[in-house]
Amino acid sequence: MATITKRKVHGHTYYYLVESKRIDGKPRLVLQKYLGRAEDVVAQLEGQTTEPQSVVVVEYGGSHALLQIARRLRLVEHIDAEAPRRAQGLSVGTYILLAVLNRVLAPYSKAELADWYHGTALYHELPVRDADLTSQRFWDHMDYLSAERIRAIETALTQHMVQEFRLDLSTVVYDATNFYTWIEDTNTPSELAQRGHPKQPPTDLGTIGLALLVTTDFNIPLLHTVFPGNRDDSKQVQSLTEDLVARYAGLRQGVERATLIYDKGNNSQANPAAVDASTFHFVGSLQANSPPDLFDIPIQEFVPVPEHGGVTAYRTTRKVFGVERTIVVTYNEALYLGQCQGELTRLRKAQQRLQAIQQSVQKARRPPTVAALTQRVTQAVAQAGPPITQWIAPRVEGNDEHSRLTYTIDYEAFHRWGERHGGKTILFTDHDDWSTADIITAYRDAWHVESTFRDLKHPLWIHWQPQFHWTDDKIRVHGLICILAVTLAHLLRRECARAGVDLSLPALLEELTTIQEVAWIFPSNHRTYSYVTLTNRSARQQELMKLLSIPMPAAP
Repeated sequence: MATITKRKVHGHTYYYLVESKRIDGKPRLVLQKYLGRAEDVVAQLEGQTTEPQSVVVVEYGGSHALLQIARRLRLVEHIDAEAPRRAQGLSVGTYILLAVLNRVLAPYSKAELADWYHGTALYHELPVRDADLTSQRFWDHMDYLSAERIRAIETALTQHMVQEFRLDLSTVVYDATNFYTWIEDTNTPSELAQRGHPKQPPTDLGTIGLALLVTTDFNIPLLHTVFPGNRDDSKQVQSLTEDLVARYAGLRQGVERATLIYDKGNNSQANPAAVDASTFHFVGSLQANSPPDLFDIPIQEFVPVPEHGGVTAYRTTRKVFGVERTIVVTYNEALYLGQCQGELTRLRKAQQRLQAIQQSVQKARRPPTVAALTQRVTQAVAQAGPPITQWIAPRVEGNDEHSRLTYTIDYEAFHRWGERHGGKTILFTDHDDWSTADIITAYRDAWHVESTFRDLKHPLWIHWQPQFHWTDDKIRVHGLICILAVTLAHLLRRECARAGVDLSLPALLEELTTIQEVAWIFPSNHRTYSYVTLTNRSARQQELMKLLSIPMPAAP
């Protein structure tokens, strides 16, 4: 039942409409509306109205939901414990929290952090002065976070997170990706930003690698590291294995040996041996040439796997990297058709590039030399990559005065490739006791880390870019902020799904951020006062507020 209470502020009496309820056995304030002074209340009762001077609308639901998760994670406390400073102004942990919330909801540069903050209702729970939101203040606090401190913060946060949220650590997935920077000069002091093989354009800038270990329980990041962008994935996982094993050992809760899942891009001679010596089981995949005879097994010898409709499999054992392993070769006709379509598309594009070269040679007043034309053709074919390069046979003929290009396409080679490789995946594992279906299921869980990488590259939420950092220390802090943003967002989605509201992350954030606070600014004889409420909410938004314990706003 709602009641009217009064409060005295600087000798003046003000009235509020309040309502309390018992939640989990404790009285909690669920409603507080500012009514004004006695004459304001009387005016409202007599039907008198006052036009507001202005109306302010700010984001409310998303920031408050994430803030609740951050508090359960004790994010600020763990950061401040590893990066203490004088008790003056905001702490390092508070600055990182603000950056993390911003990164999830509206990825801006640090210079725009103040503008974003004023567009939210965080002032209720996280009041911050304008002077503390300058980009320089933020840079200064980033300097407290060395690589060693970042590692210690991540370890403490993850240990607490596993216990608080009871995460399932029985299977974890490892993979690596990279991100471009705005660093053009490779002679800069940064050892991380190096020109490599970026997985997204532009391709001529410094690239940073990110290695990530996530749970199959809602893609929650457990640990990460950034590394030079020109380093091969397999070499990176080799250097990371010992560190990964040591850090993960302290996280296991009642799991004797977890299963590590990784794809063929992370294979090297040393990796399986390192995993064997660790507390991990593993499920991985192999390149087409290791061992090659497995692709020659007739499809008729494959056995259907009922748990995976449309998939057949051939199970055997082979020595892989010097150790006898269980091997499962799978065949999926849908995958075969998709691969054939993809390779034909690449082949068509390569053919179009060669046709364009032919036309340019025919139209040129002065044809290119044989050497120049050969170079152009070689680059055009190489751009397609294998196995396309094996199917196209270009020929540059004539002389420097009358050079010409012809080519043929070996469609029989394409068909042989399809029959031998199309639709097939070779899995290997030390789980000799697992069924074929279980091995396939485990490997398919690799999508969890790929999904996390997609979130990190989403244009609206948790976007790694823009990244305007030029030193390795600040690049590492930026990486920590992005991983913490993914962590909060995925924990938020996990909590909602476990309570019965199972939405994709973009859909969930859209629902929450469209819950907005509306402040009506009214004039008064003595001062300006506000009436604060929320925008109309759907039944789903009401449910989200309840299950996430998002409070109603109080008058400022």
